[in-house]
Amino acid sequence: MLLKAANVSKAFGGFFAVSDASLEVGEGEIVGLIGPNGAGKSTFFNCLAGDFKPTSGRVFFDGHDVTEAAAETHARLGIGRTFQLPAIFEELTVLENVMVGAFLRHPREDDARAAARRVLALTGLERISDQPARSLGTPGRKRLGIARVLATEPRLILLDEALAGLTPTEIHQAIELVRAIHRTGITLVIVEHIMEVILTLAERIVVFNQGRVIAHGRPQEIVNDPAVIAAYLGRSHARRADKP
Repeated sequence: MLLKAANVSKAFGGFFAVSDASLEVGEGEIVGLIGPNGAGKSTFFNCLAGDFKPTSGRVFFDGHDVTEAAAETHARLGIGRTFQLPAIFEELTVLENVMVGAFLRHPREDDARAAARRVLALTGLERISDQPARSLGTPGRKRLGIARVLATEPRLILLDEALAGLTPTEIHQAIELVRAIHRTGITLVIVEHIMEVILTLAERIVVFNQGRVIAHGRPQEIVNDPAVIAAYLGRSHARRADKP
């Protein structure tokens, strides 16, 4: 098992944003996390990435207990993550932004530049590598955020609403990018509100509501689960998902 979260809870004062949530992700899988706003998905994500330390429970990556480890340790072990709002260095070029990620594995500048160029080719950003990052719109910024994570050479990427705010055409292009990343052997855990994206990409789905996991299974099982329909999807969405 590549990633395992066992009975993770996270409290802020007396409020439990996540309560007793567990997750197992095998190497090479694509797993989706869904649920209504405020369900605890992002807090759980932050616990997996090392940005939050759980109040209780444990997180393991490739056999290492990373529950108390810093985010940098997670990155060095091979866990990468994106953010809902990509944090980029506005004054640097696209290439230089990706090099920031590449320096984790390649301390020498020439090596980091070469590694960054390989990532730019994979993510379709090669032709704008010399443009300042501040010139990018939403699709480019999201793609750049993914590219910078890829440059750290992760084994697992946590994608946090990486497709939010995109047009239907841009979403289709982003789905193809995620598939291309997966074909390189990288495992993916995706938080996403766009159900069509999750149903297209995820092999398994975990559903959160009010801080707890209320369902997990394959996409078709999830869209027909009464608890998921009541808490999140609604019956009309389940009927649409059933159509061939």
